[in-house]
Amino acid sequence: MNPRIAAVLTCALLLSAGASYLVYRLAAARNVVAPVQKSQVVVAARDLEIGTIVRDSDLKMADWVGFVPKGASLKRAGIVNRGVVSAIYDGEPVTESRLAVAGSGGGLAATIPTGMRACAVRVNEVVGVAGFVIPGMRVDVLITGIPPGAAAGTGPAVKTLLQNIQVLSAGANIDKDREGKPQQVQVVNLLVTPEQAEILSLAGNEMRIQLILRNPLDTKVTAPPGTFMSALFGEPKGPPPVRIPVPAGSRTPPAAAPAPRVDPPAAATFDTIDVLNGPTRTQARFEGHGTGK
Repeated sequence: MNPRIAAVLTCALLLSAGASYLVYRLAAARNVVAPVQKSQVVVAARDLEIGTIVRDSDLKMADWVGFVPKGASLKRAGIVNRGVVSAIYDGEPVTESRLAVAGSGGGLAATIPTGMRACAVRVNEVVGVAGFVIPGMRVDVLITGIPPGAAAGTGPAVKTLLQNIQVLSAGANIDKDREGKPQQVQVVNLLVTPEQAEILSLAGNEMRIQLILRNPLDTKVTAPPGTFMSALFGEPKGPPPVRIPVPAGSRTPPAAAPAPRVDPPAAATFDTIDVLNGPTRTQARFEGHGTGK
């Protein structure tokens, strides 16, 4: 081989090796591994259901690698004797969002958000949608009965009273069924506002209530007009009653509208004609036209 060519190749190999070494050192300097952050957080020692009062034996300390979850506690003192408002599973960090406010206790009351109420509704197999009304579901509330002041012959009516109402608990269960099987319950607690609680309580005493299951993602509120029994059979509604307006400030009820005047039929009249037949005279009577002659 030509010595000049050999020298060129040797120089190229040396330069490439040096460049590779420099690139390797620069990459190694940038890929410095940061120290792993470890902390000890409070986790559940067993599965904690909704409404459970947390005891010291229900908690344990565990090593947590990486960033500490938001709201996680590093001490047990602030967790003991607080109610669980969302299920916490074994080994899961206990966060503030899963616990009720300190001093509010446990059970169903601790799961009610501020400003809301839990209103109990008595149900049966039909009203409770055959047991598929479970905590977390959304329902519409329908009422059936005879409306006050309804016209005679219209029969009972059904109307949508409340829409998109959350089921807080079903029977004695305030948590969902793990197996997803329907359970027959006698009472369903609905999460409502104070105004809705008054409406629902009055309707439960005077009307028959029906719960209608809806898709939890369907939050649209509609305005159904309600249906009368007579409308199911296609019977036409009678004319509305005539109402006479009452002057402002008057306490006297309006008098009934006078009946239309009907004139009695005119008495029948007769015309008399004398008929002469020789010495015989007779009279013939013909019905006239009201002339009196």
